[in-house]
Amino acid sequence: MQRSNQSCRSSKRQLLKGKKIDAMSSEVNDMNPYSRLMALQRMGIVKNYEDIRNYTVIIVGVGGVGSVAAEMLTRCGIGKLIMYDYDTVEIANMNRLFFQPFQAGMTKTDAAAQTLTNINPDVVMEPHHCNITLVDQYDAFMDRISHGGMDGGAVNLVLSCVDNYGARLAINKACLALDQPWMESGVAENAVSGHIQLMLPGRTMCFECAPPLVVADGIDEKTLKREGVCAASLPTTMGMTAGMLVQNVLKYLLRFGTVSMYLGYNAMDDYFPTMNLGPSNTCPAYMCLQRQEQYKDWDCVSSVMPWKAEEAAAAALVEVVHEANDWGITCDADDTPAEENANATTTIGEGISIAYERSHELQETVAEEDLVQPDGDLDDLRAQLAAMQ
Repeated sequence: MQRSNQSCRSSKRQLLKGKKIDAMSSEVNDMNPYSRLMALQRMGIVKNYEDIRNYTVIIVGVGGVGSVAAEMLTRCGIGKLIMYDYDTVEIANMNRLFFQPFQAGMTKTDAAAQTLTNINPDVVMEPHHCNITLVDQYDAFMDRISHGGMDGGAVNLVLSCVDNYGARLAINKACLALDQPWMESGVAENAVSGHIQLMLPGRTMCFECAPPLVVADGIDEKTLKREGVCAASLPTTMGMTAGMLVQNVLKYLLRFGTVSMYLGYNAMDDYFPTMNLGPSNTCPAYMCLQRQEQYKDWDCVSSVMPWKAEEAAAAALVEVVHEANDWGITCDADDTPAEENANATTTIGEGISIAYERSHELQETVAEEDLVQPDGDLDDLRAQLAAMQ
């Protein structure tokens, strides 16, 4: 019996290996890799989950955060992944998620494409083993942003998962020049905090609006790294940061929930700060200032999350219908006049009686001349009161 089950599982693996699925289906069976994802659509969380296959995302930096983010997007069924990294897989990377020891020596982008294609052959993989901060690679990087989409147009999002200021600066400049939305992410050197941030050129803070303190002070970040000493890294913190990042990507692309403009994570205190970071009018990046002028009348909710306004408008049009009950309890509209409520008759259920009647008649104002005036002056009244004691 055990051998039969193993044979069955083996045949399923062979059947699925390299097989592409033309359309996502919500049919629930053990051969459908998208049934759990499409359940989001059946439950009303996402209107058109299958639209995810139309989107292209660039991931720059396929390390501790980027590799896990790439795997999550692949399992979610993203249409196309374009990956950039200039490093190779090392045994020292095994404290992180995703990469495996047999991949040591491979470029990170090739190793990622190999693994991810086996996970989901429906996703188009485009690996680039290069350094985007170099002059001869930067122009090619900008070209892929502009023409790397599924339809030959611009990609939908760029994700920064790098660990150095130079690469972040290159991504920032490229996205400012192309007016390209992107998301920045990072994990601190102490390995117990991370963050994600949505970057919309001219509308939110760009990477140069508030540079790291060491850069603002004119210190070369390369001098901070000592030979033989590396930053700490935890797969837990990197995995959580990657999860927050991809969750934000899904909400942004598939138009549901609240898109985080900035979301941090402090593992020491389990603290998740959120905030909106506007652009600085003293930003040293001239292109950022130009984009700010272009989007000076920009509104966050209507531009980033227009579905929020649509949901609120739709909710306002829904008529509230109260179910009938055995006790005759009804809810009056808030705008019902007080006089109408006072004169309304109450319908009670069978077996319930009113303990006493309450008059709802409005009291008439008594004219001053109708008031009964006491006889005598005030001194006489005081004398009468004293005699009664």
